[in-house]
Amino acid sequence: MPDGLALALATPGLHWLLATAFAAGAIYGFAGFGAALLFMPIGARVTDPVTAVAMFAVAALGSALTVLPQAWAACDRRASLTVTAAALAVLPLGVAVLRAGDPEAIRLAVSAVVIATLAALMAGWRYRFTPGPAAWLGVGGAVGFLGGATGLNGPPLVLFQLGGQDGAARSRANTIVPLTLSSFAVLPVLALQGALAAPAIWLGLLILPLYALGGFIGRRLFDPARARLYRWSAYAIIAVAAVAGLPWLD
Repeated sequence: MPDGLALALATPGLHWLLATAFAAGAIYGFAGFGAALLFMPIGARVTDPVTAVAMFAVAALGSALTVLPQAWAACDRRASLTVTAAALAVLPLGVAVLRAGDPEAIRLAVSAVVIATLAALMAGWRYRFTPGPAAWLGVGGAVGFLGGATGLNGPPLVLFQLGGQDGAARSRANTIVPLTLSSFAVLPVLALQGALAAPAIWLGLLILPLYALGGFIGRRLFDPARARLYRWSAYAIIAVAAVAGLPWLD
């Protein structure tokens, strides 16, 4: 057995990672967001922030088959690709912050970002202007920085999409495409900065099947007519994950 796999299997709390990966995939499949918001507070508590970001990026590869194709067919491709390009440009800066930061401070930042995002979403914030390339680039830059620094690439894009006037299906697709593509890019950036360790890769491969299965089930459950029910269910699970990830609860 490879040493990295042996270390991954011996990880204390592995069962929590597996269960959280399945739930995160299911949330991502039906809501189009929330996977990292749910997974990162738990992953950073069971391992450490750098390992959690790396293993989640590996697991996110499962979305290429279960969630991304359907979203690609329904999204605004110009907007989605502009957001993705900006995210990829800023992503290395975020990863550099992740590697240099204090793990406990990053965990606290992760939970704070989750809670702040939930509060804004639940408050029903909306904007009234028609977004264009400048707005897409700004949101994409925030996606890349937060994705690299905390593993949470979703909050700025989720706020941006839910704050607009798109219907549930279009908004979900416009969120899934940039988040999925930018998640894939985390792996080479981590590797280039020497932060992609074998145990993290093996952990990601262990949780990938459950994450992909959750994404498939969540996608099948998605119904634009019942999006409100699914979204509020996701809010509840994510809120529990944010509180559970606080370092004070160790």
